[in-house]
Amino acid sequence: MKILMVSAEAVPFAKTGGLADMVSALAIQLSKMGHDVKIVMPRYYKIDRAKLQKLEGPMAISAGIQETWSAVYTTAMPGCESLKVYFIDHEACFGRDGVYGVAGETDFHDNPYRFAVLCHGAFQLCRKLGWFPDIIHAHDWSACLAPVLLKHVCRYCGFEKTASVLTIHNLGYQGQYSKDSFPALGIDWGLFYGASFEHNGGINFLQAGISSSDMITTVSPTYAREIQTPEGGFGMDGLLRERSAVVRGILNGADLTQWNPATDKKIPFRYSAKDMSGKAKCKAELQKKMGLPVREDVPVIGIVTRLAEQKGIAEIFAPGYGSMYDMCTKMDVQFAVLGSGESWCENEINVLQSKLPNMRAYIGYDDTLSHLIEAGSDFFLMPSKYEPCGLNQIYSMLYGTLPIVRRTGGLADTVANYNENNADGTGFVFDNLTPRAVFDTVGWAVWAYYNKKQDIRKMQLRGMDTTFSWDSAANGYLEVYKEALSRGCGI
Repeated sequence: MKILMVSAEAVPFAKTGGLADMVSALAIQLSKMGHDVKIVMPRYYKIDRAKLQKLEGPMAISAGIQETWSAVYTTAMPGCESLKVYFIDHEACFGRDGVYGVAGETDFHDNPYRFAVLCHGAFQLCRKLGWFPDIIHAHDWSACLAPVLLKHVCRYCGFEKTASVLTIHNLGYQGQYSKDSFPALGIDWGLFYGASFEHNGGINFLQAGISSSDMITTVSPTYAREIQTPEGGFGMDGLLRERSAVVRGILNGADLTQWNPATDKKIPFRYSAKDMSGKAKCKAELQKKMGLPVREDVPVIGIVTRLAEQKGIAEIFAPGYGSMYDMCTKMDVQFAVLGSGESWCENEINVLQSKLPNMRAYIGYDDTLSHLIEAGSDFFLMPSKYEPCGLNQIYSMLYGTLPIVRRTGGLADTVANYNENNADGTGFVFDNLTPRAVFDTVGWAVWAYYNKKQDIRKMQLRGMDTTFSWDSAANGYLEVYKEALSRGCGI
């Protein structure tokens, strides 16, 4: 099967979140299974042209009110020579820092045009290569113009046998802009309503993508159900219920080449379920690095997160509301925190760690430190308001670190709650997102650490033996691709 992935990001070239990991991992797995897969994405400023191969000749792109021109570069995906990644090289659109925005402009004002160039460019690339895919797989709102173009513009221009699949990685990001931005898309005004762009007087990329795609997937079965409810639908629940026959939830896998405590070169000591001694050594190293007292007997709770409302940060850190101060003063426990995001939260974390000797934080992102926190912690806290899939709870289990999570989305699909009667489970799960629920569930985990050591060990080993490979996920997507084609390629 020939598959084109259209995405704003993909590791190792550009990343803002789990979307980049998923796109590359799925593409690699499908390629290794023998499918002809290509990724098309922008060439951002930090992607070095000197390390890429330039395709001959410029490429015309019909975005905006007049035709524009772009170069195209390519390279093989590191570790998978059969997978080619193509880069749309348009300096005015992508020759800047940031994928969607920067600190001073978190959502670039010209994003409608930028991602129109990407999507129109994807079709032109196919024509340039003489390669017409069976499936165009669009990822999130920034690629949603691709299924619109396939259905309404490009169907009878070489793509008669092509179907579209849209993966919603996070419904909270929809690509909403003023109606004045519509001409930037390079499509007829009739599609403002005809392709369902219109939303509250403006345009909504995700709404148009949901309306136009042959099949729709999201990154866990529970999240697929949640987005069809008023509570989890961000205003799209009615449309998604209308299209429920084509909505599927497929749980992301984990990149076991990067996240395996037995082979992980980013942690100081490697270990496995057969020999856990390296984990205790990693714990001591984590305590030293974070400036925590080196104590083998105290449970360490790790947090690696974007400091954003979605992640339940208020319930942990908000002044006079969050539970962190009480957890640190009323429990014999340590916290190691890594993250960045909302300034109020960054400031409050710094205030808290100035008062609490058993909580230490690094504001920013450090990939090596994130691996050490996963390896050196006893528990990992993820109290998300919603979590489409989540990866850190998966990494935690693979590293023998027990997740403490809210029952939502992919967290509900991956973490089995501790049962004190039979030591069943792989972590600790709660339902209502309140500071009290976070405090109580962390307290339950800490109590088990001190009083149910055998149960803790059994859960650690159970989590480490769980398989989170991309094999089953890739097979799930292949079934979706086949169904998309069987539905008549959107005709």
